[in-house]
Amino acid sequence: MRIVSWNVNGIRAVLKKDLIPWQVVPEADVVCLQETKAHAGQLPDAMAQPDGWHATWVAATRPGYSGVALISRQQPDQVIVGMGCQPHDDEGRVVTGIFGRVAVVGAYFTNAQDAGKRLDVKRDFCAAMERHLQHLRDQGLGTVLVGDYNIAHKPIDLARPAANEGNAGYLPEERAWMTRYTEELGYHDVYRELHPQEEGAYTWWSYRAGARQRNVGWRLDYTTVSPELRSAVRACAHHPQITGSDHCPVSIDIDLP
Repeated sequence: MRIVSWNVNGIRAVLKKDLIPWQVVPEADVVCLQETKAHAGQLPDAMAQPDGWHATWVAATRPGYSGVALISRQQPDQVIVGMGCQPHDDEGRVVTGIFGRVAVVGAYFTNAQDAGKRLDVKRDFCAAMERHLQHLRDQGLGTVLVGDYNIAHKPIDLARPAANEGNAGYLPEERAWMTRYTEELGYHDVYRELHPQEEGAYTWWSYRAGARQRNVGWRLDYTTVSPELRSAVRACAHHPQITGSDHCPVSIDIDLP
């Protein structure tokens, strides 16, 4: 199964560029989108429910804000919208598809914003995500958490770490949670494990000053798996050649248990 994650920064804007997210990465089986900024009724029917795919669109209560989607070739055994807590569910940030013994969680993590204005909300989101993943694992499911985490974990994960000390996405509290998640709780940051020394492996670039062309970016999009699924991982990749958003897609290939 190839799982693709992409923050499209507006699904309608991407579609106007003739980019069909569930077609841009070859052989995608499950596509998780973030920051869709739309509900299904705002999309053409062929996009809202594409032929040969099963789609769930989760919109925020606030129009034009946040939003996620789960699109898959195989119909999920179950789809879970949200994490059962606020304000995160009203912001349309999480959708989970269960395929056999694997739960694919697509998430758009809260942005801490300038001066950590929403840091408390971000920390609450991270805690809620821990509970959500544990609830899935308590049911005997392995978990794949893909999406825009809005966190660059370590200095290698952004082009200018010194200049961004204290900025949202690189706050000590956010980085500490990533350390807890990967080291204490044991979830695997697969891309970094496969490419431990690779610099310049970014997934987001500002639209300003030709940042993408100069590869002045951040690694904000992740594919992480629970311990029981690590041996099932076959590949993990970034796809910076695919444009259309300020993020690029990321993908992970796993064997279904």
